[in-house]
Amino acid sequence: MKKPLILIADDEIRLRKLVSDFLLNSSYGVLTAADGKQAYDIFMEDRHKIDLIILDVMMPQMDGWEVLKEIKKISSVPVIMLTAKSEETDQLQGFKLGANDYVTKPFSPSVLVARVENLLKRSGKIGGERLGLGNLSIDLIEHVVYIDNCLIELTPKEFDLLVYFIQNEGIALSRDNVLNAVWNHDYFGDLRTVDTHVKQLRAKLGIHGGYIQTVRGIGYRMRCKDEDIDKS
Repeated sequence: MKKPLILIADDEIRLRKLVSDFLLNSSYGVLTAADGKQAYDIFMEDRHKIDLIILDVMMPQMDGWEVLKEIKKISSVPVIMLTAKSEETDQLQGFKLGANDYVTKPFSPSVLVARVENLLKRSGKIGGERLGLGNLSIDLIEHVVYIDNCLIELTPKEFDLLVYFIQNEGIALSRDNVLNAVWNHDYFGDLRTVDTHVKQLRAKLGIHGGYIQTVRGIGYRMRCKDEDIDKS
């Protein structure tokens, strides 16, 4: 099995080297970028190989927010944002744009590596070939879904949609995000395609279809907390 490949984008050379060394010592592959434009170009060239991105906010050429926004239009790759700011508004902006985690400078490289490992496990990149959420279990090799060990029949697109939601658990995803990630960025269909497939997927998941929440004015979010379920 290939080792996960991490893209590190930060204009501070000492920080890039520090994080790179810790990741390399933890048996990860590493690519580095010195500015936002370089990070975006590297990702576009190797996006099917890159398993996670560590992205600084304040960078020349393109800032981290812009890079994050563009990447999330076409990919569900996990992204950890790095920033010198700790304000709640900055964190909320990152999460709204699709960031999976948020680390404030200065930080412990060991803790950052642990966050990388946690995100890779959640996305199914390491630690087995299964994803899980609540009573749902997904076998990424056999391409099947179980609820309480009972097989659920899904179409290929419904399967991809469910995997994308679980990989981005807790994040509000716009219909554009979903369409670009699941149907690919060159798909020119109607956004109602997303709603139709979500409706069908919810129906097949039964009472667990409520894990897929409607986020009014935005799109959808996957959560398994029963008290937060919105079945609308």
